Amino acid sequence: MTWSNAQDQTPRSYTCGYCGKVVASNKGYYSQIDSNLRVFVCPNCDKPSYLTPSEQVPGVAPGNEVKALPPDIETLYREARNSVAVSAYTASVLTCRKLLMNIAVGLGAPASKSFMEYVEYLSANGYVPPKGKGWVDHIRKKGNEANHEIVLMGRTDADDLIAFTEMLLKFIYEFPSRVPVVP
Repeated sequence: MTWSNAQDQTPRSYTCGYCGKVVASNKGYYSQIDSNLRVFVCPNCDKPSYLTPSEQVPGVAPGNEVKALPPDIETLYREARNSVAVSAYTASVLTCRKLLMNIAVGLGAPASKSFMEYVEYLSANGYVPPKGKGWVDHIRKKGNEANHEIVLMGRTDADDLIAFTEMLLKFIYEFPSRVPVVP
């Protein structure tokens, strides 16, 4: 992508909301009305970010990528992270809840069970790490609150659930994929 009439600016360091790299861009556009309103072009992926002293659009997705995920689980996890990047915190919490169900079914739980049965399946079959039942229960409770009550979730709720979900995904998928399978 080539940007027309991009101007040199005082460089600003930020984490690109598209590619996730920490960059320092000196190319972009500024507002003629307010010099604090700027669009910087990422030198890594060439995509624009709107930056003010207190806001960035698109925002940065919390958490980290997890290796060795099945495609549907990877899609849902990315969706949960990207929801936070656009301030859709309730959507992120609901997606983390849905991830638990999809993980359980992907690991052999029968379909069309209750949500609680999926949570119990994960725990009873060793997919929850020692002392990790609290994580899963927290995801369940917050997800239920977002799903069944008239309440909005906040950034802290979504960040916590992303962190807990990431650790669960690493425990179930990534870490076992790093160990060679012995016949």
